[in-house]
Amino acid sequence: MPDFLLEIGCEEIPARMIDAASQELRERVSKLLERERLLPSDSIVPFDTPRRLAILAAGIPAAQPDITEQITGPSVAVAYKDGQPTPAAHAFAKKAGVEVSQLEKTGTAKGEYLSARVTKKGRPASEILAELLPKELNSIYWPKNMYWQKSSERFVRPVRWLVAMLDGEVIPLEFDGIRAGNVSRGHRILADRSVAVPSAGAGYVTALSDAKVLNRPERENQIRKALDTASRKIPGARWREDKELLDAVVNLTEFPSAILGNFDPQFLELPEEVLVTVMRDHQKYFAVEDASGKLAPYFLAVLNTDGDQHGTIQHGNERVLRARFNDARFFWQTDQKQSLRDRLELLKHVTFQKDLGSYYDKTIRTQRLASSLSEIARQGGVTLRPGIVHKAACLAKTDLTTELVKEFTELQGIVGGLYARVQVLDEHLAEDVRQGVSVAIYHHYKPESMDDSVPRTIEGAVLAIADKADSIAGMFALGLIPSGSKDPFGLRRQANGIVKTIAEHKLPFGLRALMKDARVRYRGSEAEKKFAADAAFEEATRAFFRERLEFYLRDVHGFAYDLVNAVLAADADDVVDALARAEAVARVRPSADFESISIAFKRMKNILRQASEAGREVGGAVNPSILKEDAEKQLAAQVPQTAERVRALKAERKYEEALLEVAKLRPAVDLFFDKVMVMVEDPAVRANRLALLQTLVNEFSTIADFSEIVTEGKESK
Repeated sequence: MPDFLLEIGCEEIPARMIDAASQELRERVSKLLERERLLPSDSIVPFDTPRRLAILAAGIPAAQPDITEQITGPSVAVAYKDGQPTPAAHAFAKKAGVEVSQLEKTGTAKGEYLSARVTKKGRPASEILAELLPKELNSIYWPKNMYWQKSSERFVRPVRWLVAMLDGEVIPLEFDGIRAGNVSRGHRILADRSVAVPSAGAGYVTALSDAKVLNRPERENQIRKALDTASRKIPGARWREDKELLDAVVNLTEFPSAILGNFDPQFLELPEEVLVTVMRDHQKYFAVEDASGKLAPYFLAVLNTDGDQHGTIQHGNERVLRARFNDARFFWQTDQKQSLRDRLELLKHVTFQKDLGSYYDKTIRTQRLASSLSEIARQGGVTLRPGIVHKAACLAKTDLTTELVKEFTELQGIVGGLYARVQVLDEHLAEDVRQGVSVAIYHHYKPESMDDSVPRTIEGAVLAIADKADSIAGMFALGLIPSGSKDPFGLRRQANGIVKTIAEHKLPFGLRALMKDARVRYRGSEAEKKFAADAAFEEATRAFFRERLEFYLRDVHGFAYDLVNAVLAADADDVVDALARAEAVARVRPSADFESISIAFKRMKNILRQASEAGREVGGAVNPSILKEDAEKQLAAQVPQTAERVRALKAERKYEEALLEVAKLRPAVDLFFDKVMVMVEDPAVRANRLALLQTLVNEFSTIADFSEIVTEGKESK
């Protein structure tokens, strides 16, 4: 079976777009091959650089396998008249590609029909790929596209060449006016020439490697080694690990190397956060730290070439960085002429969102919401200082008016925290309060992803939640709800941050109440006139946060999907409680009793559903006098006692012990289903037995809905 290669060569793709596009291309081609019965013998391997997206699939079939199928035609009564085939029979034979004499008679529930066995010959893989791949390439999602030549075809950058091969054979593929061949391109600087690809697979990788083009894993490894080598020139120094930056420079290079540069130590007087941001976000430089972890006056730059023999590139990078640091120092010094407190009024001229008002309006709303949350936290037994939350909320957005943030937008929040640390916010403010305010402001944008840490202090956590909740409430009330891959305001990220912060700080905030409280803060504003109805808002935010909580439990904590469904079916409002219940269910799930009781609950819910659909009455409460069988009497007697113990344990959040109590009902439940017929003719007895099942479901589904658990065993008899 031949190896398959596809390479789309183009102008440099923005580094931030490469990974997602590579994954989508791989998924699209994989689904195409699966659909067309051309699955490879091994997984599809990507080969991506700034100038190309490529995939290699080892051992795909040269052609689709033939398919034999039985097709049905007209009825025998229609196909034959006086023993002779009618035009209907001839037409069916022609359609099936067989002689009339080869038609068969097949008995069906509707009578006897003609049928034919047809073999559909598989098409060559080359023909299929040439026909279908252009559509897949045109369907790749890019945040921004370019159109040229054919208006129906688009790509992120102009396509310059295509390579499409099965082993050594070129696939006659065309995209955007470019016909595929067996010629790729080498490194733009080190090997700027055409590269003949002898064959798909290893031949392609070797040919590009000879032309100074490496695949992603090799580039990352080469960068790491280069950074290690360069940093060893400074005794005791090491480069500061930064995965996001490393991913970026990997996607900016095809054959990387690294150089060491330095800057004037006087710049170390500036906060480390400012220096690192300038190096990292604006210049793509790695910071260097000494043995104690303190920032050193050096940097590491990754090049897309094999070195800098004459030091020209190093000198140029040092000159650019010196200018950037001088700008940062000037902005820092200029900003100190006006305190954060004096900048609050300036927020009236900074728009938050065109319909939701200014950042001053947002500050007032966030401050009130944060104060409300502080009181809820305090009543819930959380120790915090409301004054710090109030002051931090008042000043959190004022750094948006500073020159430093205008120049380095990545530093918003961080700059506010740094300025609060060095400025006199209030002459009568105690030093520990000022530092608390500084820390809360510094971290209030956190976490910016599920991999990021939450705010360090409780005060910072409350402020962060209030800030994010205000944004989500306003956007949802306006109907600006994320859909599909579109989330221009980053609301999913902010909701993820709320869920993670509540969970890790164990805060007593219900999600529904949080959103309701956040919406209330818009009352009386101009924005409220454009808001959706309360019911629609509540339903949208409830579904949205349930999805985010499900993501947190499944993708962050790794709980199985059915376990998460079971837990959230019971309650998806209390994040801390949902996490505790999920952990408890995960611990007791392996037991045989738990699996058996889960099967029984599925059966109970099915019986109750069927009874409801059939219009059967369910008793309001179990009537002991109507119980007839010993098995139902035994179960009915155990339920109240077990329910009381479970409620007591649940009140103390001893969920594992509560679940084990529920599992102890297994023998009585199994005996009930073995000995008792629920859907009997006597309506009173039937209603009473349905009431018993309803009681079981209601009492014992508050920790998790056991019917959602996927089990491997058989149902209880």
